[in-house]
Amino acid sequence: MANQRTYGSGLVRDVDLLEVLALPEARDGLGVSRVAELSGRDKAQVSRALATLADAGLVSRDEHTRAYRPGWRLFALATHATETHLAHLAAPFLRAIVARLNETTHLCVLRASQVFTLRSELASHAFRGLGWEGVGVDPFTTSPGRVLLSEWDEETVGQWWRTFAGAAAHPLPDLPGVAEELPPLTLEALTAKLAGIRKRGYETVDEEFEPGLVGVSAPVYGFRGDIVAAVNVSAPKSRLGGRLPAAGRFTRTVADRISAALGAPR
Repeated sequence: MANQRTYGSGLVRDVDLLEVLALPEARDGLGVSRVAELSGRDKAQVSRALATLADAGLVSRDEHTRAYRPGWRLFALATHATETHLAHLAAPFLRAIVARLNETTHLCVLRASQVFTLRSELASHAFRGLGWEGVGVDPFTTSPGRVLLSEWDEETVGQWWRTFAGAAAHPLPDLPGVAEELPPLTLEALTAKLAGIRKRGYETVDEEFEPGLVGVSAPVYGFRGDIVAAVNVSAPKSRLGGRLPAAGRFTRTVADRISAALGAPR
């Protein structure tokens, strides 16, 4: 029992060091002496503890300045915890969309260069499409992807376009009778679409990502006021195509309620 208490108290002290490295002062990293001063602990103990945390990936050490910062694993754990909380909080709101529109609804986030679905709520239709949870897709020709990019400035969007667009800018290059009817997406066209999202608060796609499929998406804002996710509704064009604007406005309203639940500023 004594060993367990010793281990537990040691873990608490290590967490205290992580909190010190999260202070505004630590933005550019902190040396061992300053971490020891701020935590009120012995310098030698702090040095050993930081070395152990670095081995675990929870902190990183700059080889030149010897300053410590939060590590990659800590960011990964924080991201996972945030996304888990977001998916859980959004679930009843997604079900409200399904109840009103009777179409499958998704909660999507941006990871690296792709859009991933955190959670889906399925409609009662026999045809529900593919399960998208955990599957990454191109952001440029999807409504949630464009929503997630819509708060970026033009320079950042342009950099992304030049880095990631390529062949992915048009997802249907080899389907006769389909690709020919869809003009290729250009950076100028994408920029105009992002401006439209900022103006009306939602985005629509009409067979741009997949033949016969339409969709709408609206942004979810976090407590800092930035876009943290997108709520998406997708369905066959035969069912949803005639009511895309109404579905977009309703999805935007529900997404705003999720934002409010997250503490987003109005």
